[in-house]
Amino acid sequence: MTVITEDAIRELAAFRSESAPVVSCYLDVDGRRYVRAQDVEDHLDRLLRQTRERMNGSVPVADLERIEQFVRAGFDRSRTRGLAIFSCVEDGFWRVVPLPVRVHSRIIVNSAPAVGQLESVVQELNRIGVLLLDRQRARIFVFDLGELVDHSELFEELPRHYDARGHSDQGYDREQHHVEELTAQHLRHAAAVAFHLFQERGFEHLVIDAPAELMPTVESFLHPYLRERLRAELHVGVNAPLDEIRRAVIEVEREIERAREAELVERLRDAVGSGNRGVAGLDDTLRALVEQRVDVLLVSEGYSETGWRCPQCGYLCRRGPACPVDGTQMLHLEDVVEEAVDVALNQSCRVEVCVDNADLDVLGRIGALLRY
Repeated sequence: MTVITEDAIRELAAFRSESAPVVSCYLDVDGRRYVRAQDVEDHLDRLLRQTRERMNGSVPVADLERIEQFVRAGFDRSRTRGLAIFSCVEDGFWRVVPLPVRVHSRIIVNSAPAVGQLESVVQELNRIGVLLLDRQRARIFVFDLGELVDHSELFEELPRHYDARGHSDQGYDREQHHVEELTAQHLRHAAAVAFHLFQERGFEHLVIDAPAELMPTVESFLHPYLRERLRAELHVGVNAPLDEIRRAVIEVEREIERAREAELVERLRDAVGSGNRGVAGLDDTLRALVEQRVDVLLVSEGYSETGWRCPQCGYLCRRGPACPVDGTQMLHLEDVVEEAVDVALNQSCRVEVCVDNADLDVLGRIGALLRY
């Protein structure tokens, strides 16, 4: 399998087939939505059926069969929420890119791989700095593309029996003062290492796990760039195994995703309310897409409606069968929302599928922030 990097995307984008089309398949395999392997296979079956219907029998059969065989053979879903598969059997071209984030399921047949969603993943996926520490130990990671990387560890030993009272109060106080100085030195050192890692790799968010009594001191030692990126506290402990840390950070990542979606929906609500660069509801959103004015398309997860598409000019609407632009007989669509997402992606729009966002549901379950 291919690891997603900018170089890998450039290599994919450079491939051209002169003898046969390239099939690009993006498949959502998120375990929260598709719990069983059978659920994923059923989802793929629907996608393949829609593709065959849309292309009216002119599909690259061998490529679709190879994609189907790959998915049915099973793959590691423990760290994969999306798949990007590229196939041109006739030219011996085959690439599978597992992704730690969801993708919008679609199949594109063209002369070159459709890498738009991959580029969006790289651009939008935020790295998270992870700092775990107690009075003696610190562990620092960067969470990137679903994995914990760039691991640094510190261990700065305190005096033995530092938490036990000595023979006299005066001696105990001196010892405790010394311990607190060493602890502060350790926390300052850990914050400096975290900032050095930030300078080297960069990350958009920071999460910390530290005893409650140490958190104010830790925060005070953070560089201002890190303080402004602080998003959440973890509760796994400095000695937690990597898998436990990873699961906890994934939960934080999902919370960040929901917060980003909520911010976009709020922007949409304000734009619609002011009548300035925002539309909501299916009819107005489809019209904006046809006019190529959409910058960000927002859709509630699971939303679908029947509709129509003009094969001549591409006009999308809920009511047919005659195109209101040129009078052509339009094609009936089982899901015009799905078609709208495809159109948006082809126009290089940003697409956000929002999960459990009541405000977007009130707006009609679909809307768009506009370029103009």
